[in-house]
Amino acid sequence: MSFETVEHEMEAAVGRRVFPGAVLLVREGTRAFYHRAFGHRSLEPEVTQMSEDTIFDISSLTKAFATSVGMMLMVKDGRIGLEDRVTRFFHNFGVHGKTHITFRHLLTHSSGLPAWKPYYKGVLQIERAGRINFLGSNGAKAYVYQELQRERLDGQPGKQAVYSDLGFMLLGAAIEEVSGMTLDRFCHDRIFRPLGLRTTGFVDLSLLRARRVQPVTEMIAPTERCPWRKKILCGEVHDDNAYAMGGVAGHAGLFASAKDLDALLGHLTDCYRGNSQMIPQRIVQEFWTRDAMVPGSTWCLGWDTPSPVGSSAGTHFSPHSVGHLGFSGTSVWLDLEHDRHVILLSNRIHPSRDNDQIKAFRPFIHDVIIAALQ
Repeated sequence: MSFETVEHEMEAAVGRRVFPGAVLLVREGTRAFYHRAFGHRSLEPEVTQMSEDTIFDISSLTKAFATSVGMMLMVKDGRIGLEDRVTRFFHNFGVHGKTHITFRHLLTHSSGLPAWKPYYKGVLQIERAGRINFLGSNGAKAYVYQELQRERLDGQPGKQAVYSDLGFMLLGAAIEEVSGMTLDRFCHDRIFRPLGLRTTGFVDLSLLRARRVQPVTEMIAPTERCPWRKKILCGEVHDDNAYAMGGVAGHAGLFASAKDLDALLGHLTDCYRGNSQMIPQRIVQEFWTRDAMVPGSTWCLGWDTPSPVGSSAGTHFSPHSVGHLGFSGTSVWLDLEHDRHVILLSNRIHPSRDNDQIKAFRPFIHDVIIAALQ
């Protein structure tokens, strides 16, 4: 077994500026036998090398590794049922025909909610009108949650799958409402700390302000030069809405290293196979089974599965695979049939998001990796 071709293609991708740098981790069975960094952690304001332990803003992988796992625990505890209506906890949510939306709808992106809304602009407007330090505050988060409950639907619930940040913002709000904890505290206490994940967590902007502390940016891959924050982002979430909400949200905001994601994925796989009781086997299996509610949808509960044509997983992952992508250039694919997974973390949006070469590179490199495993 040789990974020379994989290394060549990863280095070539850095040369073509698919991304400044990346960390690749491949596990088969119980052994993470390939873990290597490529290229640069940063290009601005200075050039620094990528390392295997670099921490990334994993953007929408937050949905899979924080919010979806949090919902597994809510179901395990009997606090939330998948068929429960969202209005059970948010009584004002039912306006504009949203009464019958369930948590299953949110997890499978079939709620009919819009894909995205620029809530951060409303937060900015309020701050500029005189609410000092409103951006990133608990008040801003409450404002976004209020706006979410007032949203009108783009489609009929259960009839179409449309990937939606809004649904996962609501799931994060539900975990907070039911647990009585902030989402970051819940995930730390129930998921990350018990599993010994030391580099995984949210960056709560309100705590940074109150305690006047800063993340260790030398360990973090920077993202974009933000057009409205007027700086290269490093150690604060890239996603505009998550930033406006204080850095902690159900759709984005998590930071992690490849090693930690590998460990978390390993624990979830153990639960799936009945080898761990952190989460009951039946729950993980239900979350990782493609939902049949919407014909043609590839979505499980909080996780995706390979589409028949054009999947980012490439052409060699089995149909019994789950995964997720992140806007910042992150991805994970787990093949349950062959007991292997590939974690690819990059900062492809550094220093600008105007670079979508990774769309073609992801399926290509997955095929090269699986070929190397044969």
